[in-house]
Amino acid sequence: QVQLVESGGGLVQAGGSLRLSCAASERTLSRYAMGWFRQAPGKERGFVAAISWNGGRTEYVDSVKGRFTISRDNAKNTVYLQMYSLKPEDSALYYCAAAPTYYSGSSYRDYDSWGQGTPVTVSS
Repeated sequence: QVQLVESGGGLVQAGGSLRLSCAASERTLSRYAMGWFRQAPGKERGFVAAISWNGGRTEYVDSVKGRFTISRDNAKNTVYLQMYSLKPEDSALYYCAAAPTYYSGSSYRDYDSWGQGTPVTVSS
């Protein structure tokens, strides 16, 4: 497993933007598929975006397509989630996750390392 630390969350008005970062504190992320998930109060953890270990494949939940972009910088051991045109329904605790494989996709069960989460609150 790898230790992950998210940052970049905060309070933003609807229509605003944020960039979340997920850094590995120990091992390199270059051989890990990465994902972003989110969980709002009273709701299950849901998939947001995923990226393969070389960045060549990405996937998004329909509700964020065209607004969010997942990317990675393996030299910096960091994965990003750029979020534009934020909506109140995007408010949640955002988690990054890692899996020791090329690509893991949208199922949280396929990831074995998780960060503590960073909160995103979008006001209307």
